[in-house]
Amino acid sequence: MEISIIFKIAAVGIIVSILNQVLKHSGREEQAFLTTLAGLLIVLYWLVPYIVDLFDSMKKLLQM
Repeated sequence: MEISIIFKIAAVGIIVSILNQVLKHSGREEQAFLTTLAGLLIVLYWLVPYIVDLFDSMKKLLQM
């Protein structure tokens, strides 16, 4: 696993939390929720290849 993916996830988390707070204080709770959901989907999109590799490795390990 690359170390850069951890920094990307942290950056998205910081940006989403700031946007979430700004939107909630301005009375836009729906947009705050959608921003949080979009951040979660972006991170999951980045992590799916690593999860697939993990399951492939486990499958190969258990077949031996």
